[in-house]
Amino acid sequence: MFKFIPYTLKTLWRHRSRTFLTVSGSAVALFVFCFVGAVQEGMDDLQRQQAAKGSLVSFQANKFCPATSHLPQDYDDQIARLDGVREVFPVQVFTNNCRASLDVVVFYGVPPEKIRKARDFELESGSWSEFEKHQDAAVVGRAVANRRGIKVGDKFSIGELSVNVAGIYTSDDPAEENYIYSHLEFLQRGKGMDLVGTVTQIEVLLNDGIDPIAKSREIDDMFRGGPIETDTRPKGVFQAKSLGDLTQLIGTAHYLGYACVGLVLSLVATTTVMSVQDRIKEHAVLQTLGFSGPRVFRLVMLESMLLSIAGGIIGVAAAMLMLKFKSLAVGAEAVTIAFTPSARLAITGLIVSIIAGTLAGIAPALHAARTEIVPALRQT
Repeated sequence: MFKFIPYTLKTLWRHRSRTFLTVSGSAVALFVFCFVGAVQEGMDDLQRQQAAKGSLVSFQANKFCPATSHLPQDYDDQIARLDGVREVFPVQVFTNNCRASLDVVVFYGVPPEKIRKARDFELESGSWSEFEKHQDAAVVGRAVANRRGIKVGDKFSIGELSVNVAGIYTSDDPAEENYIYSHLEFLQRGKGMDLVGTVTQIEVLLNDGIDPIAKSREIDDMFRGGPIETDTRPKGVFQAKSLGDLTQLIGTAHYLGYACVGLVLSLVATTTVMSVQDRIKEHAVLQTLGFSGPRVFRLVMLESMLLSIAGGIIGVAAAMLMLKFKSLAVGAEAVTIAFTPSARLAITGLIVSIIAGTLAGIAPALHAARTEIVPALRQT
């Protein structure tokens, strides 16, 4: 079949406007399909990363946005004395938007001496010593730096909060690259934020083999009669709860992906049907020259698949490049989901285009293969 590719390409070129429109429509549909898939990949990756780390988050009970949660900072010492706890560190969170947003900026204020114990990222540029020496310094995730055009040495401001960028960091966790880490006391003492002695949340790292659910209950029971009750959950569960309706929206977006596949099917099938109708005489001539019905069927199928695959390659490549270089993310309540491009997503997009092209070509290919020679040659 593949030896007829030059013939099929010439056939498509004869109707290049129609071919261009079909390939463009398929490319747009596969582009959207990959974007929807990238959000789901980011959500799945976020859950996998946090499940593997064995960490907990203690938040003020019955609070939602970080701006409303205020735990006594000395809770960290009490939690650190519990069996099975490896490390505890207080976190002050500041965000420019608690609602769902495509450009949420999240600051995590953490004691500088604990940040490298708590996180597994590396500096791409800049200096840890500069960050640790200056209270108004910050290290910025690569995704935030790309979106905002931030470089080491810049001053970055959100509202009345300004930091000097001491480093740009990278992480194996794509979502982690959407945060900015500063000194705990800097956020507590920031202009208009008299929060000394309180923190937004307390993160708890557990030793291997410790049941996170049981330890969460133990922490909450310890503070049930205290000045402020806690709501402690495994970090992945906490983040899923924070994302709330956004998670459901991402799940619903699957239907948009299915609609894109349907659009590719419709476009390619329509174009292939039109091509078959325009070339009834041509197919009849091919049969008089010795082309069997099955061979004509394969020719039409090849045309349909080439249209769909060309659109798939363009759409998938464009989506992967944009996702790679734009570092897009969506966030809510100071938790972000990175739009994660991956080889698996790209391969899935290409497989979808192949399947769509195959399914779209079956009906018109059968019609062409069953064409009767004499009636077809009589058509004007």
